[in-house]
Amino acid sequence: MTADGRRRGRNETEEERADRMWVELIQEVRVAQTGVQILFGFLLTVAFQPKYATLSHANQVIYIVTVVLGACTTGALVGPVSLHRLVSGRRVKPQAVRLASRMTLVGLVLLLATMTSALLLILRVATHGTYVPALVAAVVVWYLLWWLGLPLWARRLHESRSEDEEARPPGAGGGRTAGS
Repeated sequence: MTADGRRRGRNETEEERADRMWVELIQEVRVAQTGVQILFGFLLTVAFQPKYATLSHANQVIYIVTVVLGACTTGALVGPVSLHRLVSGRRVKPQAVRLASRMTLVGLVLLLATMTSALLLILRVATHGTYVPALVAAVVVWYLLWWLGLPLWARRLHESRSEDEEARPPGAGGGRTAGS
């Protein structure tokens, strides 16, 4: 509700909102899971390649860390599905959506770590260049820009616009008109 008593947003019950948010969350998880499954599947095959035995100890450690991160990422991103299955029909969907959202955020952080680690390993093996850490750091900044910076900027922009609209007295103009 706005300061003058007008309703903002969707006209939905808590349960309807939870249903909508659940569908949106699962769609988001599907996108992330696809990338994780491809990356993790690739990682699982590396140890069985002849070149694996020739990797330096440091690169083997990075590989093991990457595989463990990939497994943890998979677990975190599959977690919401398991949660839904186990609590379905128990009338706790709003709470389940909040928990699943947190699980998904953990999965995305783990995905960032997995991709960073995989990129580090691949570039170390492929180039042996001293610039690899700087290149990996630049890619991490790129991910953070798109995954965190831009969404937070958009949220802040939307919130400031909403606050401006709420502060405006009714009929003061600048708001939406019937045709917009």
